Amino acid sequence: MDNLYIEETKSSPSIDFNAQTHIHSIKGDSYPDHLSNFYDPVTTWLENYIENLKDKATFNVELRYFNSSSSKILIDIFDAFDEAVQNGKEVCVNWIFEDGDEAIEEYGEEFAEDMEHLEFNIIAK
Repeated sequence: MDNLYIEETKSSPSIDFNAQTHIHSIKGDSYPDHLSNFYDPVTTWLENYIENLKDKATFNVELRYFNSSSSKILIDIFDAFDEAVQNGKEVCVNWIFEDGDEAIEEYGEEFAEDMEHLEFNIIAK
């Protein structure tokens, strides 16, 4: 499977998904003008990746800011991960935030509360 890399812009995060190492990252700000244009390839890649996953996958999510539309996409992604774990896959999310950024920390805690099976770590840096 091919890797997926999308460079960060002022309104969209970098996406660095590596199908060989199983270490993935989403980093930056997320408020793209055309949400589906940005996230459709991301979610399509993730669906294919999770379906064929044999090893443990780690997703490092380090967002400085995201809007409510991006939040909905994140919830959908995390729900898919939670379901994958329930079906025997090994997936972990590291929600990484700048120490002292209480808003981003609280968003991570809210996402984590909704996950029944997914390992969801909240990490200050």
